[in-house]
This record gives sequence, C-alpha cells and structure tokens, in this order.
Amino acid sequence: MQVENKLFDDLARVASGAMGAISGIRGEVEGQIRQQFERILAQMDVVSREEFEAVKAVAAEARARQEALEEKLAALEARLSKASEG
Repeated sequence: MQVENKLFDDLARVASGAMGAISGIRGEVEGQIRQQFERILAQMDVVSREEFEAVKAVAAEARARQEALEEKLAALEARLSKASEG
C-alpha cells in the first residue's frame, strides 16, 4: 500500500512539474509570437491604436466645425435673401 502511495505521489509531482514547464513554455511562446507580430506590423507601416484614436478625434472635431459653419452659412444666406427681397 505504501509503495502505491509513493508511486502516486511521485506521479503527482512529475505531473505538477510538467504542468509548470508547459505553463512556462506557453508564456515564452506567446511572448515570441507577440514580438514577431509587432515586428510585422512595424514593417507594414500600420498606425498604432493611439495614433488612430488621435486622428479620429481630430476628424470628429473638424466634422463638427464644418457642420456648424454650414449652419452659419445657411443662416447668412437666408438673411441675405430676405434683405435682397425687401
């Protein structure tokens, strides 16, 4: 009975060690894949998320200003039309 318990304990230790090693290898592989992916993106001249969000914010502000200017222009054209009629 003690031999079986010792065998099971040894197997459990080996399994735990293997799981730890697999976990370490997994983290290492993920890190290498991430680095390779970042290198590929850098070579493709792809913008970062931060750059994209900054340009997106500038574009949204420009759109809002354009819409405001269009409203002002429409109001001025309406006033000019009324002034030329009367």
